[in-house]
Amino acid sequence: MSDFPVDEQDLYKKRLQLTLEASGLDLWENNLSTGEVVFGLTKIFADLGYDKEEEADEIGDIFALMHPDDVASVEQAIDEHIKGRTERYYSEFRILAKDGQWVWYANYGKLIDDAVFGDRFIGVSFSLADKKRHEEELLALNTRLTEQNAQLERMNLELHALATRDSLTGVYNRRHLMEIGEREYQRSRRFAHPLTLLLIDIDFFKQVNDTWGHVTGDLVIRAVAECCAQQVREAIDTVGRIGGEEFAIVLLETSLEAGLTLAERIRQCIADMTVATYDGEGEASVTLSIGVAQLTSTCRSFHDLMVLADRALYRAKHEGRNRIQGHDVSTSAS
Repeated sequence: MSDFPVDEQDLYKKRLQLTLEASGLDLWENNLSTGEVVFGLTKIFADLGYDKEEEADEIGDIFALMHPDDVASVEQAIDEHIKGRTERYYSEFRILAKDGQWVWYANYGKLIDDAVFGDRFIGVSFSLADKKRHEEELLALNTRLTEQNAQLERMNLELHALATRDSLTGVYNRRHLMEIGEREYQRSRRFAHPLTLLLIDIDFFKQVNDTWGHVTGDLVIRAVAECCAQQVREAIDTVGRIGGEEFAIVLLETSLEAGLTLAERIRQCIADMTVATYDGEGEASVTLSIGVAQLTSTCRSFHDLMVLADRALYRAKHEGRNRIQGHDVSTSAS
């Protein structure tokens, strides 16, 4: 029996009830021995839209209204506390409202060993609706931010491609190829590694435009770029379009001899190729002249290496085109 007079007990209960209501808490007590809901959850059931006679009398009644996905975690939390593995019991779960909505709540409680009444499980319940709504809003915001970041990344990649790629062929443009070439020149000089450059020119390209038109000329340029890209090592070598019908290929860790071999494969690939004209009424064919140069001790910049390759290219054109030339050795093919 309480040491407080009856009127003081009543005042204490009213104060406690007022405190709980102000805090949004609902006091509950369960008898684990009998499974009886001794009291409580009145506010929660009212908030969920249930009438007085629809309130839970048994613990099982509460589990019957609990979301199936949450039952196991709640039972585990209760079991962990009963076995003394947790100092206090806590769980989060969804309860079915009368209108069919699932509403989030949380339980916080403690097992009391009462010599008279047996094991009494007491605690408070409170709504998590605001918390879950904020979590969902935050998740939605994070999702939008993730999507926006992904979109921004795609836009950055597109802008980078626009800044570094040739719009017609998709290979690198002159400016970016020169940047890569200068960087690789510095690296090759520093570590004494070979670096070879190919300069490629489509022979008599003006005749293609004059005969078949500029649209077919663009198709030929694309075909040459595709052939070059297919012949080089992906993510190692760099193909770029440096002029109207001119291309360059930067070959890392490549000797002059290996560069000449690659140049011959490219020359032969184009010599064997025909391109359907834009109007579909004919086929255009072209050949290539290619100059090949390897970095030497006399080169003071990537531009110097380009000069050597350009001189070799000039010799290839001067000697009849459809051939390759190296800056210190020559090879011809007809």
